[in-house]
Amino acid sequence: MESFFQRYRNGLVLIAVLLVQTIALATQVRRPDYAGRADGHHIRLLRLWMNAILSPPEKLLTKTGHGLRNAWHGYIDLRHTRQQNLELKSELAQIHLHEAAIAEDARQDQRLRSLLEFRQQYVSKTVAAQVIGTSGSDLSRVLNIDKGSRDGLRPDMAVITPDGIVGKIRNVYPTTSEVLLINDSSAGAGVILENTRLRGILRGSANGVPQIVNLLPDNRIHPGDRVVTSGGDRIFPRGLAVGTVKTIAPDPEHQPYTAITIKAAADLDRLEEVLIITETATDLKPVPASELSAEEAIATKRASEIVAEHLPGLHDPGEAVPTVKPGEKPAPTMPDGPAKAAPALHPDRYSPGAVAPAADLTPGAPHSTTSAPPSTFTPRPASIPKKETPE
Repeated sequence: MESFFQRYRNGLVLIAVLLVQTIALATQVRRPDYAGRADGHHIRLLRLWMNAILSPPEKLLTKTGHGLRNAWHGYIDLRHTRQQNLELKSELAQIHLHEAAIAEDARQDQRLRSLLEFRQQYVSKTVAAQVIGTSGSDLSRVLNIDKGSRDGLRPDMAVITPDGIVGKIRNVYPTTSEVLLINDSSAGAGVILENTRLRGILRGSANGVPQIVNLLPDNRIHPGDRVVTSGGDRIFPRGLAVGTVKTIAPDPEHQPYTAITIKAAADLDRLEEVLIITETATDLKPVPASELSAEEAIATKRASEIVAEHLPGLHDPGEAVPTVKPGEKPAPTMPDGPAKAAPALHPDRYSPGAVAPAADLTPGAPHSTTSAPPSTFTPRPASIPKKETPE
């Protein structure tokens, strides 16, 4: 059996000769595009062929290696990225919590500022308290606050906010107290409709909506009318905001009265800080006499300065305006020397102890021309009441 080389010897020799001849030609032939290079180097055709043959596999291997390397690094980086992502999410959550705390502090600061401004404007003494709990029942609407008898609280003290009234103190403990809201069915307050000046009684209800009862129908009452306290209940001072009229309807249980539901001015479901009125205007202590005299002296001094400024003719330019020290009464201004009485136009004939002229006392003597004419006044005798005789 003939071998492969023996069988195809002529063809293989021909291929080998052609290959050698081609390589020899490739080493001698130069590519025309690169024949005129400035650096004098020339690229032979063989090198171009080898480059064309080897470049695609080389590029493929390079891209494959880069892809595998990137995939490996991506996997490793992905594991680190996942850990970093978890850490960043945790930091972001903490930042959100911190931001929420700052926002809550800002809102609380705003509420406390409004409470302070309202407290400064209000004439009565108040105590600020924080809501710490509720009754948790729809039948009993009661709040728990963090102030008690040690802070001067007593039952039936009014509880308010800058928006309006809240309720009254029901039970007092040493450090806490219970507040009965105005929308509780057992709560009540005297109110006035601001536009019509009609008085009524504010009562709570089972559904938590306060309403005005025992009020006759009136066409002047409209939804949106403002309702304020009347002060007749001796709990809430006069003029505090209660709410606005919500609905008007006949009261089926108490004819012919009208039931008027009220939208409370204060948000009774979201209370956090409240004010308790510990002393009203009538309960305030009297001002000491020393403070009154000092204020009176200051007012007198101020009045004298205003008079001297607007009416300069009342004082001499070189004369100093008398000043009054606090606690002293202003001295009355007296002219220099004793005051002289004005001369009388006619002699005094009627004052007790006065001496009449001699001409008036001598019978038949003519009267002085300077004397006043005799009085023609004749006193009338007092009328004596007659006694009535029984018939």
